[in-house]
Amino acid sequence: MAYREIIKIGDDLLRKQSKTVTTFDRKLSDLLDDMAESMFKFKGMGLAAPQIGILKRVVVMDVNGMFLEFINPEIVSSSGEVEEEEACLSVPNVRGIVKRPFKITVNAQDRFGNNFSITGEAMLARCICHEFDHLNGVLFVDKMEREVKGDK
Repeated sequence: MAYREIIKIGDDLLRKQSKTVTTFDRKLSDLLDDMAESMFKFKGMGLAAPQIGILKRVVVMDVNGMFLEFINPEIVSSSGEVEEEEACLSVPNVRGIVKRPFKITVNAQDRFGNNFSITGEAMLARCICHEFDHLNGVLFVDKMEREVKGDK
């Protein structure tokens, strides 16, 4: 495993669509391991492959003590709405209020290509939505209602 540098806002790769993963091999496992190491090193809750310059539909996250990996994720349902503060490793020193669904259900694949479904609420739903946006070239600042100032 090796950590990878996080690319920052202004890099064109962050605005591109990620491609569907079709090969589930050692290279994908290595990517997932590197992404996890990078996320933990830079103290993030989640990391999408585009944030390290890889345009693949791959996300890792660590929310509520639960480590998750998503390959080719798709949000299949959502409900409720809540406004909360967000930040992003690719947008340093910016925090803002973003509206997200309170509850979502996702279909995805694991590192071996097995299909799974998960339903998340509150912070898990928010983190999933935030990271999945990266796969479509969307940053939280695009949805931010207002910036939050001050130390936190």
